[in-house]
Amino acid sequence: MSKNKEDFKKKLTPEDFDPSTKFRVALRNSKDDKLSPLQYRVLREKGTEPSFTGKYYDSHEKGMYKCAACGAELFSSDTKFDSGTGWPSFTDPASPENIELKQDTTNGMKRTEVLCKSCGSHLGHMFEDGPVDKGGKRYCINSVCLDLEKETQQL
Repeated sequence: MSKNKEDFKKKLTPEDFDPSTKFRVALRNSKDDKLSPLQYRVLREKGTEPSFTGKYYDSHEKGMYKCAACGAELFSSDTKFDSGTGWPSFTDPASPENIELKQDTTNGMKRTEVLCKSCGSHLGHMFEDGPVDKGGKRYCINSVCLDLEKETQQL
């Protein structure tokens, strides 16, 4: 059975993205302790947003991607690439000290979970199928886990 963008989008409800619908969550080092239901499900319950639905999967804006829960710098747009998976993908973390990697064997799979070291939030997974010329790693990150601090142009 083939899945496409529209199949995944149909599983979401308007409440998943509605900023007025918030959960109050106590996060370590949190800049904002209010998360949308989808952010809560992904960041705190280790969920996954549906592919091709996140605001950053197809973004080409320049800047620094930060943790949506605590603001820690995670990935630079300079390392972002189109993996074809429907999630933002990066070859390297901008600040490796802000990333924690853990073995994840849930759902019968063997993979590497990516966590924000500062607040413990689940961000996504790291795979060894990235661009070989860039080291071969693919950090597959959920858009709802990220805030983009856009580059400002110097005059």
